[in-house]
Amino acid sequence: MRKLTLSTAQNIISAALKKAEELQLKPLTIAVLDDGGHLVALVRQDGSSILRPQIATGKAMGALAVGTGTRWLQANAETRPHFVQALNGASGGAIIPVPGGVLVKSTDGDVLGAVGITGDTSDNDEAAAVAGIEAVDLVADCG
Repeated sequence: MRKLTLSTAQNIISAALKKAEELQLKPLTIAVLDDGGHLVALVRQDGSSILRPQIATGKAMGALAVGTGTRWLQANAETRPHFVQALNGASGGAIIPVPGGVLVKSTDGDVLGAVGITGDTSDNDEAAAVAGIEAVDLVADCG
């Protein structure tokens, strides 16, 4: 099984930032976690607000917690709010249930980690994450 290395995380971040520039997004913060939920890399663009590292990490953690991207968590927050509230309680409040947390998978379907991006709209955050993940020939699972 392939591991999510620092080099791969840095390449994901670079490609995500390139996509953000193309889309003219607001300043982003990007967190890349490995499959155990450990921070591999985090970048905060100039102008990002103060809680963006926690939000980006929370989006990535949410994807890892449920085994799919946080778009799924957002849908469940709307239809099953007690479930998402309980999940967030069980995680010590570490989960942000909105799009922008994308699971990173190998081409064989193994979970390697997750990317969380925040700073623009949730849809744009997610688009930048997908671009970063696909740029390194891995599979993005948005949920």
